[in-house]
Amino acid sequence: MPDAGLRHGDVVEVKNAAEILSTLDDGGALEGLPFMPEMVQYCGHSFVVDKRANKVCDTVHYTGSRHLPDAVLLVELRCDGSGHDGCQAECRPFWKEAWLRRVDGATAQPPPPDEEATAALLQLTRRNTTQTVCSEGKTEVRYRCQATDLPGASQHLRLWDPRPYFRECQNGNVPVGRFLRVMTRAAIQEPLRKLGLVNEVHLPGTRTAEKKPEPTLDLQPGERVQVKSKEEIAATLNAQGRNRGLWFDREMLPYCGGIFEVRRRISRFIDDRSGKMIDLKSEAVTLQGVVCSGDLSLRRWFCPRAIYPFWRESWLRRVDPGVTPAGPRPPAT
Repeated sequence: MPDAGLRHGDVVEVKNAAEILSTLDDGGALEGLPFMPEMVQYCGHSFVVDKRANKVCDTVHYTGSRHLPDAVLLVELRCDGSGHDGCQAECRPFWKEAWLRRVDGATAQPPPPDEEATAALLQLTRRNTTQTVCSEGKTEVRYRCQATDLPGASQHLRLWDPRPYFRECQNGNVPVGRFLRVMTRAAIQEPLRKLGLVNEVHLPGTRTAEKKPEPTLDLQPGERVQVKSKEEIAATLNAQGRNRGLWFDREMLPYCGGIFEVRRRISRFIDDRSGKMIDLKSEAVTLQGVVCSGDLSLRRWFCPRAIYPFWRESWLRRVDPGVTPAGPRPPAT
């Protein structure tokens, strides 16, 4: 299929349901990438291209970076989980260029949807969001989405093949200044990692035994919080950098000390690796504007997925409502 060559800043229209249906196989996918039911609502609407999906992180097998051919991410669009039993991960959907058409930037009212084609598209995509499997003698539901199916829809990238990195500048994904900053850091850190001098644990904890559960803050969307210091957070983590199974990621370190608004409480999400729906038994929240930058993660530089990390309330403190949120902080150098 010819590459439309979409770039950062291009204005596109999501094709109508009938056109998208014509690109999908019986599994509701194109070249291994599912078109999800949450995406159907955007048919006929116009959006701005944010990034090409040329170099995205592998959150299934953790092999590093992968190339998703002929696909882009659109500004501000995130999965609402409505087609996957309320998953709250808010992943950014990937859009195959075959599902989009470039437009001149006009914001004309989208045409009325073809109800028959829309219903058929919803039926196909919903039918393929789950499957029943037998595991250890029990029947269980496994979910399928773009995140779970990413390995089959993409190709692994060699760590030091220079071409994917230079393409990040050429296609408009990454400004030159950021490119030089991140690659300089990578050129230093990766050899040290190979020698075992960079800890694979993002933030090794100092907790030597299980503490009694800390009082929860019962944070609600819109409340303002300050991320505690690195040392305070380390005191809540075990040697593997985890707090009740949830790790503190390297990409979260630059936000220490910052003040942010709570985006939402997290109670369930689909695990990319297993396809299981994880129902959290303890508190976690996401913070407004606080996402993975793709700059600090070892071997996964420049990933544009902007995943929302989950925060334990013990890593945060409530602040006065009058304190102005700091907004996203740049990655530490």
